[in-house]
Amino acid sequence: MCGIAGIYRVKTGGPVSEAELLPMVNAIAHRGPDSAGFYTEQNIGLGSRRLSIIDIPGGAQPVYNEDKSICIVFNGEVFNYLELREHLIKKGHRFSTSGDTETIVHAYEEYGTDFTERLNGQFAFALWDSRKKELLLARDRIGIIPLFYTILQDGTLLFASEIKGLFASHMVRPELDPCGLKQVFSTWVNIPPRTVFKNINELPPATVCRVCGSGIVTKKYWDYKFPDMGAYENRPLKYYTDRLEELLYDSVKIRLRSDVPVASYLSGGLDSSIITGLAKKAHNSDLVSFSVGFREPDYDESSWQMEAVKHIKTDHRMTEADAESIGRFFSDVVYHCEKPLMRTAPSPLYLLSNLVHQNGIKVVLTGEGADEFFGGYNVFKEDKIRRFMARVPESPKRPELLKLLYPYVARTSRGNAFWINFFKKGFTATDNRYYSHRIRWDNTSQIQGLFNDDFLSGRTEPVDELDSYLSDEMMRWHPLCRAQYLEAALFLPGYLLSSQGDRMLMANSVEGRFPFLDHRVIEFAATIPPEYKIRGLNEKYVLKKTFETILPRSIINRQKKPYRAPVAQCLIDRETIASSMLEKDIITGYGYFDPARVELLMNKYRKHKGSLFSERDDMSIAAIVSTHLLHYHFIERNI
Repeated sequence: MCGIAGIYRVKTGGPVSEAELLPMVNAIAHRGPDSAGFYTEQNIGLGSRRLSIIDIPGGAQPVYNEDKSICIVFNGEVFNYLELREHLIKKGHRFSTSGDTETIVHAYEEYGTDFTERLNGQFAFALWDSRKKELLLARDRIGIIPLFYTILQDGTLLFASEIKGLFASHMVRPELDPCGLKQVFSTWVNIPPRTVFKNINELPPATVCRVCGSGIVTKKYWDYKFPDMGAYENRPLKYYTDRLEELLYDSVKIRLRSDVPVASYLSGGLDSSIITGLAKKAHNSDLVSFSVGFREPDYDESSWQMEAVKHIKTDHRMTEADAESIGRFFSDVVYHCEKPLMRTAPSPLYLLSNLVHQNGIKVVLTGEGADEFFGGYNVFKEDKIRRFMARVPESPKRPELLKLLYPYVARTSRGNAFWINFFKKGFTATDNRYYSHRIRWDNTSQIQGLFNDDFLSGRTEPVDELDSYLSDEMMRWHPLCRAQYLEAALFLPGYLLSSQGDRMLMANSVEGRFPFLDHRVIEFAATIPPEYKIRGLNEKYVLKKTFETILPRSIINRQKKPYRAPVAQCLIDRETIASSMLEKDIITGYGYFDPARVELLMNKYRKHKGSLFSERDDMSIAAIVSTHLLHYHFIERNI
């Protein structure tokens, strides 16, 4: 894994110097602490920071073709590089390194810009073709690896793995974008290319961007696809379990390709236990695993972690998070995430990757992606129940199914009525393409009421950009597939991977690899009938049946527990940078939020010692603190 950055003076033709690139790559040095490399030619300059994993002595970047007419800086991994390399050698290409980066250069020579479809990996890269005077920027299918760019008034293009790399150039002024903030405080994510910073763009996943003197052209080379509703093949469950086992095992094996040790995260849940179990099978006897526990029992899963460790037999290391440490590192977390957060959940993962780094490990396998593609989230089951309710809207019995998802719904008669009404909002509008997520987005949008009235007023509604970003085919799919698509296309790259995946790992110079996010696994999962994903209300049914022989029955059958961390108690009234973001002079001086409304929220917490704080209240506190931390890190300090 690495960090990349560059400058392309497309129109002015002015020279680019290594001195201009140096602060940009230094700003993302955590992504590649092992070495730096540069390429400059006339009006273009490319820079790289390297985390050495494959071909350690010979894989320094930039990497070239035979006559050095093509140059690349690369962030990520191509896991099928050995197979591609063998194929390209047979085609007559000569390799000067043994790493995966050079494979991209020769694949481009052989297949042109469509070569990205042949890559199985996680990546963002910049490839310069000096003969065509053309720059290619590209990102992997899922959006695991980030890439951002901006275009200056004179037409100069800047790009970097992280936004801080762009700001480090001092050619673009940091400023929060109200439209970008409004998107986050509705759908939790920005709709690419928009970010929360004005004039800073994110290259969308599965996209190649061609930049040359005639302009910029982007092309999407892959997308999620599901069968039309009712068009699934009539195959027995065993067909799907056999094929899934084969694909996921191969996905794990090729992600173990490395010249440094590869470890695994082991949370005690189904997904990470499957990946760790398969890694142990394909690895060797000394597989190292890592986990994070919580001092607060409501969040702790260490007993499940130890059960998985005992069964799989890994060399296990664990760190512990508590309210104090979560709050203390939240400022660093936001700096690395570069976006507002409504949860503190990334903080424990920041501590976890630091533990990995301290143990001298550069690569870990993780279980992200199983929930999205095999029906693991409660939002999928909510969608199923609410659609069932909508068939007989007046039924008093059907809403009772919600208690199976959320036992607290039944704690009191008043609470029961409140939650039933909450989930009934808009429940008959089943033809809305965002039906599965609309209730949650509307709930999140209420955070916007804390902002100063004139800051967000009149801004573009998030759905306006969402409609044009998402596939026109989604309404032809089964309702579960529509909900899965929204999670995969939006929340997975826009929040989960960017705040809890790549960013928290790379903050401590650790590369994460995600076997469930192999595009072959995803494409096959899309063909599995919905009734095999959620059997009644039993989530990830096909996944459980596939791997029930390699894990303890207790892990397979345990009730899913969403990964969470405490919020308000970590951020209010503590001696931390994060807590200082709630002070009155900060609120007034920064000018984003209404001081009186924030004060009411703070009084509610202090008066009742947090006992009456709702999930939305927690989200609001995290939103205020993280928005202010963005201002503090990128505007007030200006790096």
